[in-house]
Amino acid sequence: MVILPKDYAYDFLLFCVRNQKSCPLIEVTDVGSPYCSGGDIDLRMDIPRYRVFQHGTFTDEPLDIKDYWQNDFVGFLIGCSFTFEHALITGGIPMKHIQQGKNVAMYVSNIECSQAGMFSGKTVVSMRPIHQSQVELAVEITAKYPHTHGAPIHIGHPKLIGIEDIYRPDFGDNITIEPSEIPVFWACGVTPQVVCLNGKPEIMITHAPGHMLITNYLIKDF
Repeated sequence: MVILPKDYAYDFLLFCVRNQKSCPLIEVTDVGSPYCSGGDIDLRMDIPRYRVFQHGTFTDEPLDIKDYWQNDFVGFLIGCSFTFEHALITGGIPMKHIQQGKNVAMYVSNIECSQAGMFSGKTVVSMRPIHQSQVELAVEITAKYPHTHGAPIHIGHPKLIGIEDIYRPDFGDNITIEPSEIPVFWACGVTPQVVCLNGKPEIMITHAPGHMLITNYLIKDF
């Protein structure tokens, strides 16, 4: 999720259109409205934890944003790779971070996003160790869900995408990788947080990494 003042909304919408793997849009709210379509989701309080950035600087991580809400805010809902994990597990591919009770590992890669106005920067990726015999199946399954980042954008060789130490993620938790497993990387919706550091909008509010909005949409609807 990303919330921005109206003055920045068009550029960010264009950023999402140009970077659909990282920012697959699910919904854009009306100006000033904290409610998504249907009215049963309130962006001010229905996300587990938020991050507030002011002029590109991370300033707060509240549990609600009632005190920050402005009448010119526009909310953007972005699909999340957590959504397709049920399909992976159903397909027989275990998710190690779930087994270990951890958040998924996320990294700032060296893959450049396509710039839109003030928004530019590096792509954030999430990593899941997949047994080498199941990588092709993981690609096939996740490719069916373009609204939740779709197929991986890189497989193996983390240094090729700028990750020097796979065991030191920029966000989330360290996940062990066995010799029989291959690190598989998907584009991640945390990307706007890195982009924000470059664009420095007056204020930008996002979900905290690993604390996404849960909707009543079913995965079969994507």
